[in-house]
Amino acid sequence: MNKKNILLLCGGSGTEHEVSLVSAKFLEKNLQEIGLYNVIKVEIGKPKTTDKTFRLINADGSIGQTVEINSKRQLVGSNILFDLHYVVPCIHGPPGETGEIQTYLELINLPYFGCGPEASIICFNKVTSKLWFNALDIPNTPFEFLTSIEDAPKAHKLMDLHSKVFVKAASQGSSVGCYQVFKKDELDTALKNAFKYSEYVLVEKMVTARELEISTYEFDGVIHASVPGEINCPSAFYSYEEKYDPKSKTTTEIVAPGLTTDIVESMRAYAIKAFKALKLRHQSRIDFFYTDDGKIYLNEINTFPGATPISMFPKMMENNGHSYLTFISTIIKKDIL
Repeated sequence: MNKKNILLLCGGSGTEHEVSLVSAKFLEKNLQEIGLYNVIKVEIGKPKTTDKTFRLINADGSIGQTVEINSKRQLVGSNILFDLHYVVPCIHGPPGETGEIQTYLELINLPYFGCGPEASIICFNKVTSKLWFNALDIPNTPFEFLTSIEDAPKAHKLMDLHSKVFVKAASQGSSVGCYQVFKKDELDTALKNAFKYSEYVLVEKMVTARELEISTYEFDGVIHASVPGEINCPSAFYSYEEKYDPKSKTTTEIVAPGLTTDIVESMRAYAIKAFKALKLRHQSRIDFFYTDDGKIYLNEINTFPGATPISMFPKMMENNGHSYLTFISTIIKKDIL
């Protein structure tokens, strides 16, 4: 029997390009361990550019020829042609978590792993996702959103109420375009900087809180939510550098200590509620704040969680009793049939 071909897409033209490449190595290892498929790896774009060229990654890891996915569900290059049976879009940020890749794959009826285009768009935009959280009565931090710098008075009013705020570019990941603001005279500069990364900007109350994460995923027709894991960041701001710099002092715990059963179950219930209502699929990492005064706030949803050596998602899933290898192989087998 000929092996089916799985296309592993990675990279992307966004700020998380390099992180995506690391995650792709983890996924490539798992896909190869399944042993049933040919894994074809393709890198999209270059970091810090708008390049969206698809390039084949050769067996030795070098960058090969330019390729494209045609409407016949084939990967085509100057001297190659592969029939494609499945796609794993391992892309953090655009054009993966923004739904662009998924939209095209659905147009050509090529099955893929992960959330669909609409769920991806909703969750990647911090403004849209918080509007959804409010509609679903899921607690989240007080906020305002700006469509232009002319909306700055709304941000100043929020800061008058809460004294400290986060300014966030609406459509960026890994804390890129995010700024802590402690003084009113720093707010306008933060807003202008955030608008360099996104057309919309979110301004939200800054809270003193623990940062907790839950692996939420579908397995055998059931939506599961792990117990929360915890990010311990000594700088109090989980920046891009704190997440991925080898010198980072941030640590993680697969099971967050000291949480009551009621708090854990409330977070898990909110995670599952969001997963169902936003029509998430296969997997998502859902992040929470737990404040010093006992409040729970849903912070954000990652529709394609990282799988780097420090990433929490696969570890929390394993701790929840499900092998990541079994999880992904079960989904692919079902989707390809």
